Amino acid sequence: MKIDVYSSTGAKKGTWDLPAELFEAPVNQGLMHQAVMLQQSNRRQPIAHAKNRHEVVGSTKKLYGQKHTGRARRGPIRSPVLRGGGKAFGPRKERNFTKDMPRAMRKAALCSSLSFQAKKGIFLGLEGYPDTVKTKEAATLLGKLPVETGRKILIVMPAQHKGLSLSVRNIPNVTTLLAAYLNPEDVLAARYVIFLEGAIEKAQEVIARRTVRVKAAGAAEEKKPKSPKKPRNTASQKGTTKKSSVSSDTSASSN
Repeated sequence: MKIDVYSSTGAKKGTWDLPAELFEAPVNQGLMHQAVMLQQSNRRQPIAHAKNRHEVVGSTKKLYGQKHTGRARRGPIRSPVLRGGGKAFGPRKERNFTKDMPRAMRKAALCSSLSFQAKKGIFLGLEGYPDTVKTKEAATLLGKLPVETGRKILIVMPAQHKGLSLSVRNIPNVTTLLAAYLNPEDVLAARYVIFLEGAIEKAQEVIARRTVRVKAAGAAEEKKPKSPKKPRNTASQKGTTKKSSVSSDTSASSN
């Protein structure tokens, strides 16, 4: 698969070949959805918090006696059944929304997202960008590229580029991202993805490094010595043991 490459002035310079392992992987929509939910859940912070009966300010004295009043039984005024009391089963700020996913699944979800977006033809290449910080020049460059201004545009950089990141940060719906932090949510949410020169190679290198770590972890798990299992006493063994003990007892009594 090839993508068009443009210069910093907006002129078309040629094409780049996309690696098949990243941009031609099988598309798994269920896995992509799971990865996006993982990112959004891990970013979520519980804010809502309702006080329970132990946190409400009030007396702990029993309102009246348990019996001989003809009324319902009542405890302290902080009870959830009374007005002004604590909330039973309300939202709590200690709730944990974090999720986890194996590294191999995260890699597969990222490759699936890149392949899914590559079929739409939304990827572009950019040879380079000057170090000057000029928002006007960045907006002019985006106007010359085959992208719709106002839609979400993601610019992937191989390393930190101060001139580019500062030039586009005030342009609406335009964000920059390092290739090492490429993720399914940003890829799927973008309408156009622009790869700076060297960003694709950097992403390929990072993903390959993650694959090596997964394989090394699997090999270490296989090499780990397993503790020998103790043989279990089967029913037949138990029966023979009982018979032998009975026979020994009878022989002893006969003697």
